[in-house]
Amino acid sequence: MKNESKVKVSNLILIVALFLFVIIIIRVSYIAVSAEVDDINIQELASKRTTKTTILKANRGTIFDSSGNILAQDVSSYTLIAYLDPKRTTDPNNPKHVVDKENTALVLSKLLDMDYDTVLGYLKKENVYQTEFGNKGKGLTELEKDTIKAANLPGIDFIETTKRYYPYGEFLSYLIGYAKEEENGNLQGELGIEKALNSELTGRDGKTVYQKDLRGYKIAGTKEVTEPEKDGTDVYLTIDSNVQFFVEEAINKATSESPLDELDIIVANAKTGEILGYGSNPSFDPNIRNIKNYLDPNSSVAFEPGSTMKIYTYMAALEAGVYKGSDTYHSGSFTTKDKTVIRDWNRTGWGWITYDQGFIVSSNTGVVNIMDKYLEANKLKEYLKKLGFGSKVNVGLANEASGKVDFKYETEVFNAAFGQGITTTPLQHIKALTTLANDGELLNPHIIKKTVDSDGNVKENTRESLGVVASSKTVEYMKNLMWHTANDANGTGHPYTVEGFDIMAKTGTAQIASTNGKGYLTGDSDVNRSVSILFPKDDPKIIIYAVAKRSPYATPLTSAVKDIIKNVAKYYNIYSSNNNKNEETFEINNYINKDSETAKNELSNLGLKVVMIGDGKLVTNQYPLSTTVTKESKVFLITNSTNLVMPDLKGYSKSDLEVLFSYLKIPYVIKGNGYLTSQSIEPGKVITPDMEVELTLTSKLKE
Repeated sequence: MKNESKVKVSNLILIVALFLFVIIIIRVSYIAVSAEVDDINIQELASKRTTKTTILKANRGTIFDSSGNILAQDVSSYTLIAYLDPKRTTDPNNPKHVVDKENTALVLSKLLDMDYDTVLGYLKKENVYQTEFGNKGKGLTELEKDTIKAANLPGIDFIETTKRYYPYGEFLSYLIGYAKEEENGNLQGELGIEKALNSELTGRDGKTVYQKDLRGYKIAGTKEVTEPEKDGTDVYLTIDSNVQFFVEEAINKATSESPLDELDIIVANAKTGEILGYGSNPSFDPNIRNIKNYLDPNSSVAFEPGSTMKIYTYMAALEAGVYKGSDTYHSGSFTTKDKTVIRDWNRTGWGWITYDQGFIVSSNTGVVNIMDKYLEANKLKEYLKKLGFGSKVNVGLANEASGKVDFKYETEVFNAAFGQGITTTPLQHIKALTTLANDGELLNPHIIKKTVDSDGNVKENTRESLGVVASSKTVEYMKNLMWHTANDANGTGHPYTVEGFDIMAKTGTAQIASTNGKGYLTGDSDVNRSVSILFPKDDPKIIIYAVAKRSPYATPLTSAVKDIIKNVAKYYNIYSSNNNKNEETFEINNYINKDSETAKNELSNLGLKVVMIGDGKLVTNQYPLSTTVTKESKVFLITNSTNLVMPDLKGYSKSDLEVLFSYLKIPYVIKGNGYLTSQSIEPGKVITPDMEVELTLTSKLKE
């Protein structure tokens, strides 16, 4: 019986063993032929455990000006971290974590310009391996990183990343725009060229894949597969940084001396449509993105332009064959059929005058009479649209505004003829004005000179003709009217004349519509003042369009535009035969990465005022860049040094001060307008991060 029981037990064990073996075989077979087991992808899991993938980051394309000066680029950026876990340290004589938290907090608080208790709070976090230091510990430059490393603080380290850097701060900021880092670490363009050409500027990341062992090392003899990264496309703008400097300097000077909300100016090559200068104030620094308005005033904001539109009303009448400049009308006021009274800016008018005279003195009733007696409303609307008003220019920027040139009823038609009730952008005016420089041929402006991809393929933008929209007779007639507007003593453009310069001009003063949609504002500052300029008369090479918004008087616009006319004309040697050529000018070089003492001596020998920032051996930045300058020009040379002293700022303009303090990177307050008369920190004093400078300006402007 006992033997029989043993046999039965043995048979049971054998059956169970066989059953388990069969189950194992089935399970193994299932795993072998199945892609997923228990909702887990076996191959993917194995691959993750044995495969190492390293991402090869692509660089975003660089943005250059027309001469190859860098306006936006990727640079190394650093985030400060502190290791707090004592287990990192194996040798007490060589600590790898923060040992003395109080002293570390004291040193870092000074270097980061942070509150001591805040820094100490980060260092006293419990049960964490490492910590960061908030926003002030991020985005550190190479120089800032080296300064912190020089303090030799145990447990302090850095994480290297890439950020977008704009070396000239507010310079051309709306046109360039900015790119912002997303959560995945990629850069995304959010304004200007950075947004409009984001797909071209963005590169394609690569990767390296190889088999690894348990320790993470590459397994010998296994294949390594690399997909190389592809850097983004480089973009070259049509912007001439020297012209841009003239524009920025003129804008900053004008806005620092006068109360106005905004000043926007575009300078273009009249023969090609290339945008040479493009500025606005208020502006912003794309490095810190202190932006108040996310719409580019020159391309994304449409406004009622006023009497600069009379150029195109007169052109429409000439093209329709209905204009007779010697015919007369009675100026002063005009009453419409709905009893609306339209008046000239000179409310009493000039009596009986010719239509030619009406243009020169900018008479509203002149264009009203043209529309009432000679030109059909649909003809005006068609012509304005043919010139590009009411449509995007498609200059290469994001968020362009189309403006509006719709009008139907009599009063609407009359108002549109002198630029009220319709809306336009500065870029549209540049486009329309090209007809007067090219014998009636309309050009499309452009800001992108060329693009160069990572394979070296070049795509160039050239002069783009949109066809002839005006006869030679019309063009010559309008050029003559605009010349008289600038050069006749009673012409509204006369304040823009510069002796020896044969400019053509048409001014505009437009009321600002009420925000409640009813009528127009009536305050002294509730107007937009604008001007369209071309020169020289016989063969226009330069177009300028400028608008001062909410400006109580015309002086800031006039002074800014005249400065630009003189500087641009000298720079391009447009008036080589006039007396202005005798003013001594100098060609200066680009000294970036050159010996600072040599640069200073060369510039000083030219008689220029050189402002050295720091006592470093190399020049790391320069303002302005290589250009033609006069003896009144200041040249800022920024060196690779942290030993900065306060210069003597007496006589500096607001624009000079803004340039200087953008490099000094210390807080400052500007009081008053004009030029500096006193500074709260004496010249020669060493600059420290905790300083704040108070700058007092006094205006030289006589109104």
